[in-house]
Amino acid sequence: MTEAVFDLADGPFTLRRALAADVAAIVSLLADDQLRSAEESTAAEDLGLYLAAFAAIDGAPDQLLVVVDDPAGRIVATQQLTILPGLARLGATRLQIEAVRVSADLRGNGVGSAMIRWAVEYGRARGCRLVQLTSDATRTDAHRFYERLGFAPSHVGFKLHL
Repeated sequence: MTEAVFDLADGPFTLRRALAADVAAIVSLLADDQLRSAEESTAAEDLGLYLAAFAAIDGAPDQLLVVVDDPAGRIVATQQLTILPGLARLGATRLQIEAVRVSADLRGNGVGSAMIRWAVEYGRARGCRLVQLTSDATRTDAHRFYERLGFAPSHVGFKLHL
């Protein structure tokens, strides 16, 4: 099992592979977002949609969904990692980081930085030569956060909703 412990000022935080039992807590983190709250649902009748998506993620060998537990066992952060083989850059494999969320009351305590640094090492250990992520253009605080961690704002992203 994938696991790491981050010793932070607030105590030890544990990163681990997400379980189906964690899905409701993960959805709560996703929904507690000023930009994306309208796209998520914490309604009990919608949990099945998230559980089906979780099963697809959990069953795919190049996917990893992780959560971070605080010292009391509360899920306080999450991210999804995808290993992407490719032909570009001499056949470079990439790590894509998605759906990064940290509980609002813990932003700035170091858990997000520790989680992203862990993800970079996870990618490196799997032979990735590039780590990439996207962030909404309006998230200037997130952009500063990623730049402090060594990421460069090198591309413009585009989306087409289907």
